[in-house]
Amino acid sequence: MAQWSTACTDWESRLVAGESIIPPPIFPDQAEQALGIFRELRVSDLPGKPTFGECSEEWVFDFVKAIFGGYDAETGNQLIREYGLLISKKNTKSTIAAGIMLTALILCWREDEEHLILAPTKEVADNSFKPAAGMIRADDELSDMFQIQDHIRTITHRVTRNTLKVVAADTDTVSGKKSGRILVDELWLFGKRANAEAMFMEALGGQVSRNEGWVIFLTTQSDEPPAGVFKERLDYWRNVRDGRINDPKTLGILYEFPERMVESKAYLDPENFYITNPNIGRSVSAEWIADQLRKNQAKTDGTLQQFLAKHLNIEIGLNLRSDRWAGVDFWEQQAQHVSFDDLLRRAEVITVGIDGGGLDDLLGFAAVGRDAETREWLCWCHAWAHEIAIRRRKSEESRFNDFVRAGDLTIVKRVGQDTEEVAEYVRRIHIAELLDKIGIDPSGVGQILDALIEAEIPADAVVGVSQGWRLGGAIKTTERKLAEGVLIHGGQPMMAWCVGNARVEPKGNAILITKQASGKGKIDPLMALFNSVSLMALNPEAKKQDYQVHFI
Repeated sequence: MAQWSTACTDWESRLVAGESIIPPPIFPDQAEQALGIFRELRVSDLPGKPTFGECSEEWVFDFVKAIFGGYDAETGNQLIREYGLLISKKNTKSTIAAGIMLTALILCWREDEEHLILAPTKEVADNSFKPAAGMIRADDELSDMFQIQDHIRTITHRVTRNTLKVVAADTDTVSGKKSGRILVDELWLFGKRANAEAMFMEALGGQVSRNEGWVIFLTTQSDEPPAGVFKERLDYWRNVRDGRINDPKTLGILYEFPERMVESKAYLDPENFYITNPNIGRSVSAEWIADQLRKNQAKTDGTLQQFLAKHLNIEIGLNLRSDRWAGVDFWEQQAQHVSFDDLLRRAEVITVGIDGGGLDDLLGFAAVGRDAETREWLCWCHAWAHEIAIRRRKSEESRFNDFVRAGDLTIVKRVGQDTEEVAEYVRRIHIAELLDKIGIDPSGVGQILDALIEAEIPADAVVGVSQGWRLGGAIKTTERKLAEGVLIHGGQPMMAWCVGNARVEPKGNAILITKQASGKGKIDPLMALFNSVSLMALNPEAKKQDYQVHFI
């Protein structure tokens, strides 16, 4: 029985050394048969219409062999069922996709079988269909073998009636597809679609009766922090590659910089562009990347981060724009494991901040506790969102669902559920004899105050925290405590997103972080943190007294 592994634990040294990170095929004979066909396909949009064999780097051939070399001809089973390729922009990803799917169509032994390329938009769909159609038109033998229907983006084998169909998710439907071999292009864009998981389930459903089936995901890095199905698959591929998950049926081929090179910003050196651009010198110009990098470095609107994500596969974490809040630079380094229970166990006193809460808004909750032993400030946050707020922000729905899965966000089904749950957290702190004060934006205390009274929280524990420029002191205190290493937080994904959304607006000698300045990105939990910090900065006394008995 065949033995193989899809892990590549030494990928960092391999990429730096310019070596392959793609494992050899399980069945070399099957791989060479497919590669022979692939190499003869012509790339029609290049001068002279060269074949793949004439214009491709070795990594392309390794990728093709890994896919078709995973098929066991004796049993009819495909041993590797999922492939993921993360590669920088303009490394001929869509053209290679077209060649792979056309090769699969030529080799298919079934009849009336549908091969599917699933793209997020019509434009992306055309990027794959046009090269495939061009390969057929550039070869007389293939022109006789296949019929091309441009208006429905379909290629049909005249004898077996097998088809290659390119489907745009924004205009076409994937319902009822019975495809065994599927290629998904630009997975990062699907990560922004709330219904992507259901769409993939529908599109991949036909593989249940096709043991020879596989799915290939192609993608560049996202122009925003990864979310949804893209984040889920990327994390999984990394775990398989690094050997943390043993899944030989999944192969992730990820052209990305080693962490040490990201931390040192070695990716800015043109000598290192090759790491995420294996086609450099062919379809990718190192000189062009260097020129564009130089032009974008002075921009302050996030363009540089998007350029790095697309052309060097640098994952966007916190959105480091020039008008960012200063605390962003120290946020990630202060992440540790801090849960609400940790807060109750370790703190000698806790202050609470609350912000937001409209039906079209997030309700942010932040609790900051002073560690009884180290005097560090421990921070834990949560947020609530009404269903209406999710429905109105379809572009962020997949991200909100990620936060729900991480335990940072609760979707509210009933009006009042959010304030009741906030009051319950405050009640637990109060019962533990740790509560000092609760800081709330004075303009939005109504229902929150009612819920706190219902939970038997003393009325004098609730104080209004002045907003606007008056909150500047709390903002500066928070960033200083982060920089000093005193403020510790739980590394919650939702808070990283909120912190990345925060935009600073100068106001005289003060600074403001407002929802208006931060645009569409939500910051309510961060504002709640500032409210809580403003109270902890007053150095409240420990609530639990340590009584000792002395004998005379």
